[in-house]
Amino acid sequence: MSKSELNKEKTFAVIFDMDGVIVDSNPYHRIALKKFCEQHGYQLSDEYLKGKIFGRTNADWLGELFQGKLTDIQIRDFEEEKEQLFREIFTPHIKPVKGLIEFLHHLRDHQVPCAIATSAPKSNVDFVLNKIRIAEFFQIIIHGNMIKKSKPHPEIYQKTIEMMRFPPWCNIVFEDSLSGVESASRAGCKVVGITTTHSRQELSHTNMVIDDFEQLSLKELKTLVD
Repeated sequence: MSKSELNKEKTFAVIFDMDGVIVDSNPYHRIALKKFCEQHGYQLSDEYLKGKIFGRTNADWLGELFQGKLTDIQIRDFEEEKEQLFREIFTPHIKPVKGLIEFLHHLRDHQVPCAIATSAPKSNVDFVLNKIRIAEFFQIIIHGNMIKKSKPHPEIYQKTIEMMRFPPWCNIVFEDSLSGVESASRAGCKVVGITTTHSRQELSHTNMVIDDFEQLSLKELKTLVD
């Protein structure tokens, strides 16, 4: 891809969710979540995980799962218990989604600002970015500990947009979860769905659907905001 493919003027920004977008971590979250919930007396289906947990903050889904019976301290303890379990399971398998690193280099070469907006806690964000060594590519990082309302509420993307200083429609969001897609859409962003968690059909209401970043061109991406 040549540098002439995209004008270097900063006409749009790119915002990445993390789980299922930067790393294909949801299969390992699924294992950790099921194990955690079994230890606490709950059996969760894959449908419940995809519809009620993926894309949301731990505080949000834990409060709902335990029917509001947890104290703030218990929620924090349970959150760290589950995430420590996830990190142990995922460590031997962690790698970026196919084509991501090259795509990030292209974005940086063409001076396209990049951010992360994830419901994951800071401990997981640090873990992922350190393991695959990509923190340098992102000007803004918003994580679950920085927001009050979980996806599908648009708060996380509204906050990111404000910090990126682009009009909402000039922000292109990469999302894998349905709650994340709704959150970004409600914030006024263009949304690219990535099929790590949901099918192309389930993501058909997004502006574009991809399987990974390998075949994605910046010229094609730019058409979303033209």
